[in-house]
Amino acid sequence: MVEMMTAEYSRRILLLVTGLTPQVVTETLYALAVQADEKFVPTEIHVISTGEGAKRARLSLLDPLTGQFNALCRDYGLQAIQFTPENIHVIEDASGHPLTDIRTPDDNLRAADYIVHYVRNFCSDESSILHVSIAGGRKSMGFFAGYALSLFGRSQDRLSHVLVNDPFESLPDFYFPPAQGKVLNSRNNGPVHTSDARIMLADIPFVRLRGGVPQNLQDKKISFHETVEEVQSGLRFISLSFDLTKKSICCGGKWIKLPPVLFAFYLWLARQQVMTSAIDAAIHWQEADHHDFLRIYAEVVGSMSASFEKTRDVLRNGFDRQFFEEKKAKINSTLQKQLPLEASFYQIATFGEKPYKKYGLRLNPDQISL
Repeated sequence: MVEMMTAEYSRRILLLVTGLTPQVVTETLYALAVQADEKFVPTEIHVISTGEGAKRARLSLLDPLTGQFNALCRDYGLQAIQFTPENIHVIEDASGHPLTDIRTPDDNLRAADYIVHYVRNFCSDESSILHVSIAGGRKSMGFFAGYALSLFGRSQDRLSHVLVNDPFESLPDFYFPPAQGKVLNSRNNGPVHTSDARIMLADIPFVRLRGGVPQNLQDKKISFHETVEEVQSGLRFISLSFDLTKKSICCGGKWIKLPPVLFAFYLWLARQQVMTSAIDAAIHWQEADHHDFLRIYAEVVGSMSASFEKTRDVLRNGFDRQFFEEKKAKINSTLQKQLPLEASFYQIATFGEKPYKKYGLRLNPDQISL
C-alpha cells in the first residue's frame, strides 16, 4: 500500500492539549504550516483544555481584532483553517461543570477519558490525518494525549512537542514570529526582537498499538481505563497447547478453534518443533512425510471420515507447495484476527529463500505443550 502525502488527506487535524499558555497553538501551527520543509497545513484545529485554559485560548487566539491565530493566518496566507470557539473543548467534571484545573485523581481520569474520546474519533475517519501536540497543559494531559495516540494512531498520524528559545518561551506577548519583526519587552523589561525567536518542533516517535486494539474498542465509547485493561489482557505469556477433541489451540491462554485440516496441519508442525531442535524443525514441502501428516489428521477426524478420504486422495503423490502455502495463509490469517498483538509469535513462518524455503514455527519446544 502506497502511503498518501499529507496534502492528499481531505481532513488534516491538529489537536493540542493546552493549559494556561495558549501560545503553544500558534507556535505549533507556525512550525508545521510555515517553517517545516514538509508542511502540514491543517484543515481544522482542536484544543482540549480546562475552563480557564479555554477562556484564555478564546480571548487571545480568536478575538476578531486582536486574536493571534487570525494574525498568524493573515501574516502567512494560511487560508480555510477551521478554528472557532466550538473547536475549543473544555474538560468537564462528573457533574458536567468545566474543570478549572486538574489536581485530583478523579480529575485525571476525566481528562484521560475526554482526550481518548477525541483521539479515537479523529482516528476513526479514514480520510483524516492527525497531528497531536503535547506541548501545553498539565504533564498528565500530555501523557494521556500521547498514550491515546499510541492506542489509536495510524501510520500517517504524528506526535510532537514545540520548543521555543529563551526569552520567548516564557514571554506572554510572544505567539509566533510575525512576518514584520517587532520589539517586545522581556520579563526583566529588556527589549528583545522577534527576529531572534527560534521555534523548533520535536517529532516524538511512538509505538502504534492500533493493530492490537480490537475493532470494538476502536468504535465503542469506553473509558481510558477500560481501553488499557482490554489491550493489556491481550498481552499474555507465550505458550501453545492443543485440545484434540475441540480442535482448538490455546495461544497464551486464549483458545482459537480451527477447521480440522488446519488444526491437524498446525499440530503436525508443532510436533515437528518438539521432536527436533528449534534450528532443524522447519521443513521443506518436498522433504516432508505426508503419511506422518495423514496419521495426525486421522487422529483429528477419524480414518473413516469423508474429509480424511478426500485429503488422502489429494496427497496420494505427496505434498506440493500449494498445499503448504494455502494452509499457512489460512492459519496465519485466523491468528492475526484473533491475536492482533501476538500473532507473530504463533504464525507459521518461512525460512530461507526459494527453492529451499522451509516452513515451521518460531516457538521454542519448551513453549509447546502436546
